[in-house]
Amino acid sequence: MDKLKIVGGHQLDGKLTVSGAKNAALPILAGSLLSSESVNLQNIPQLNDVATMLTLLQSMGVKVLFDEKMNLQLDSSDIDSYCAPYDLVKTMRASILVLGPLLTRFGQAKVSLPGGCAIGARPVNFHVQGLEAMGAKISVENGYINARADKLCGANIDFSRVSVTGTQNIMMAAVLARGKTVIKNAAREPEVIDLANFLNSMGAKITDAGSDQIIIKGVDKLNHSKYKILPDRIEAGTYLVATAITGGKIRLKEVVPEHLTAVILKLEEAGAIVDVGDDWINLDMKAKRPVSVNIETFPYPGFPTDMQAQFCALNTVASGFSSVKETIFENRFQHVNELQRMGADIEIQGNNAMIKGVETITAAPVMATDLRASAGLIIAALVAQGETVIDRIYHIDRGYERIEEKLHQLGAHISRESG
Repeated sequence: MDKLKIVGGHQLDGKLTVSGAKNAALPILAGSLLSSESVNLQNIPQLNDVATMLTLLQSMGVKVLFDEKMNLQLDSSDIDSYCAPYDLVKTMRASILVLGPLLTRFGQAKVSLPGGCAIGARPVNFHVQGLEAMGAKISVENGYINARADKLCGANIDFSRVSVTGTQNIMMAAVLARGKTVIKNAAREPEVIDLANFLNSMGAKITDAGSDQIIIKGVDKLNHSKYKILPDRIEAGTYLVATAITGGKIRLKEVVPEHLTAVILKLEEAGAIVDVGDDWINLDMKAKRPVSVNIETFPYPGFPTDMQAQFCALNTVASGFSSVKETIFENRFQHVNELQRMGADIEIQGNNAMIKGVETITAAPVMATDLRASAGLIIAALVAQGETVIDRIYHIDRGYERIEEKLHQLGAHISRESG
């Protein structure tokens, strides 16, 4: 099992190009099932989760081709299986996103209940209830969701709680349904908008994506599309925090600054000087120790839960006291125990992490427990005294493209050790 070794105490400085967004690529890959014509995708990140989704699509009969520029062509004209098996789905929650496309195009789907990061209960009931409201007959047996429908019909669907994948699955199911579907209390994330733009590029009729009410008018079929995935705002935010904690300076290219407004405001509050352009962000910490910042996670456009662990790491060595409140997932402080092993002064009170910043933390062997916790531990290791060894880094490879290469490019002393 691979490990990362990081020698702390080295200021980050340099330029990075942001990769395509994992959380946009996965639903768009699932959405390619909706067309019998080829789909060409650009800016696909090279990640384990993407590889898993492609393997899943290939198991159904999708033809997958990469060109010399790593652009991806998908051909779903000869689908011969409507099953997403447990062996593939267990490693990645986003596999549930094939449910809506399979059901609306082929009238049937069998999808294993999903796995992924162990960060709390993320039930599939929103997906199931939404599809049932559109006329699907669904049962859950032996760990599988079995769904059938002669023809889905548009419906008014009001989520009791914002669900990103729930919004995306129902949106994809609705594009080929009969009539109009209205999703209320819809997720507003940029990745939801990106999926809507992709579907519209194939001929779907989706309006108001990015608001809390999305309207979809069903069409008979979807066509060929050539589409570029948006930049990964969480990857961008992670490198911004990594630079800030080391007192360094960075320029991020091919990024959408407005997607990071909540993160940038907190970094400025922590003492960073941040400038933005149309597709770039500059951050300069001027070798200063960060100031503690209070965080409370919310659905977009609030502060993202996927940046909570990174800011916990920042606050461990910041001056002052801070409170980090997690409102999205009930089990997303697993990184705290590992940060405490490095000397962090953190107390968990319910869904709050109360952090007293210390001047220095020290290297220790630590274990990654989920994707974003891994990023938080890497950030902490960048300033820890000595060499930190991070185990179980397969989590990080699910969501960050060549992270050790990119950090090394910025001046980090980091290496990967195969186990």
